[in-house]
Amino acid sequence: MKELMLGNKAVARGLYEAGVCFISSYPGTPSTEITEEAAKYDEMYAEWAPNEKVAMESAFGAALSGSRAFCGQKHVGLNVAADPLFTMSYTGINAGLVIGVADDAGMHSSQNEQDSRHYAIAAKLPMLEPSDSMEALEFTKLAYELSEKYDTPVILKMCTRVAHSQSVVETGERSVSKKEYEKNIEKYVMTPANAKRRHPFVEERQRKLAELAETIEINRIEDNGSDIGIITSSTSYQYVKEVFGDSVSVLKLGMINPLPEKKIRDFANSVKTLYVVEELDPIIEDYVKRLGIEVKGKELLTEIGEFSQNILRKALRGEEVSSKKLAEEIPVRPPVMCAGCPHRGLFYTLKKNKCTVLGDIGCYTLGNAAPLRTIELTLCMGASISSLHGFNKARGKESENNTVCVIGDSTFMHSGMTGLANIAYNQSNSTVIILDNSTTGMTGHQHNPTTGFNIKGDPAGKINLEALCKAMGFERVRVVDPYDLKACDEAVKEELAADAPSVIITRRPCALLKTVKKLPPLKVDTDKCIGCTACMKIGCPAISMKDGKACVDHTQCTGCNVCSQMCAKDAFSVRGEA
Repeated sequence: MKELMLGNKAVARGLYEAGVCFISSYPGTPSTEITEEAAKYDEMYAEWAPNEKVAMESAFGAALSGSRAFCGQKHVGLNVAADPLFTMSYTGINAGLVIGVADDAGMHSSQNEQDSRHYAIAAKLPMLEPSDSMEALEFTKLAYELSEKYDTPVILKMCTRVAHSQSVVETGERSVSKKEYEKNIEKYVMTPANAKRRHPFVEERQRKLAELAETIEINRIEDNGSDIGIITSSTSYQYVKEVFGDSVSVLKLGMINPLPEKKIRDFANSVKTLYVVEELDPIIEDYVKRLGIEVKGKELLTEIGEFSQNILRKALRGEEVSSKKLAEEIPVRPPVMCAGCPHRGLFYTLKKNKCTVLGDIGCYTLGNAAPLRTIELTLCMGASISSLHGFNKARGKESENNTVCVIGDSTFMHSGMTGLANIAYNQSNSTVIILDNSTTGMTGHQHNPTTGFNIKGDPAGKINLEALCKAMGFERVRVVDPYDLKACDEAVKEELAADAPSVIITRRPCALLKTVKKLPPLKVDTDKCIGCTACMKIGCPAISMKDGKACVDHTQCTGCNVCSQMCAKDAFSVRGEA
């Protein structure tokens, strides 16, 4: 059967056909849909784990038991899972284990632009890199074959364009085979003595995989008899084919680690001019240069951002590509928190109180944008709490009474708890604000351990944030509704004034959740409105100024009433009421 599939959906189909039984992931764009699509197959158990490290360790346990397993994350998630990743290279696996990672060249939804190929090289693990949806399915199935044949986890590297583009996929049938678990202390218990014996195995496996790279079909030469040769992979291969067609010869690499030395040498000897086209870091290019082969790459093509057909035309052909311009300039439309976002009232309160606010990873990071401009730090998942501790310990009374951190409920479960434990243990006078919007909003409303539902929406274990914080040693824990500006103001003032660590939980579900009923929209009485623009200070996209008066877009307004609490003239009322 043939159908159009997103690359991520094709990976999920590959997991199904490969007989995978266990999937544990953490949502992160552009990888999220792999696990969401996989969860639709009842034959495979799928879950969201609290973070990527837990997900990878869980998947390893499933593979150890004898069932094929998968763990998915985005590129920065692989940082979190790096600890088990490197040691799993030594232990090897029992049943097949594939690690999916999706890079985000161009930083469409990420805080950095790292290249995950470095992890495959450093951990000495094979990495496969598909260039379209059909390859995403096929490479996923191949990864399990390689995993079990060579006793190794295999990394499947996606990128934004392959993950989120569609191409034709031909599906097959599911085939399941399980292995028995056998006790093997020397293989799986990585004490120094055992690890020393496993390291030579890793090096020998690398040698065998390098031999495989020379003959494996996914590393192929497309010899078009040209004097120009291009080595490429992933989505860059698609750009090369679209720009050059059959006018150049191509070495298309599907196995990106280890690289095939002999095949590269043979290909280089068959052309007069050799290029490497790869996004982000010059990993293939540097390898080719270490072989003593003359090659052109990053002196022509950037290490920053995504490529495109026009970038290749200009860099490799010297063509000046003209683009059509619109008759009118489109206004810049930066991302903003949604109308009715429960975070808006809290951020307004923090700004009004002139707080220094250390932020975290989530849709609430948009609190850094005008007009609120509240968030002053975004580093990585969970960093807000740890950074607040260090900030206040270093500055003492100078910052304790006006500095807070904010972190979402999902991010808190991901990696905020250990930072909170550090505050409790080492007693910095810090105020932590957990923004509980009952979902993982940033990546599309996935459940987390605080929501009480699993990946399929079925009832699941639910962690009580208040009880958890108190159990960690916090005596001052309070819950407020972020739509209530007065309650937020009192909570912030009182907890900052207290001479003790404290937690404020702002609890209000995300306005976009299907289960949240919108209140009637508001309207403005233009006779009462004096055009003071006080309501504009919260940056709600449903409010604008028209003819010097505030105006509410009733198609966007959720009736949260935050704006009405800011109006000294009582100009806001419910639409439809007299």
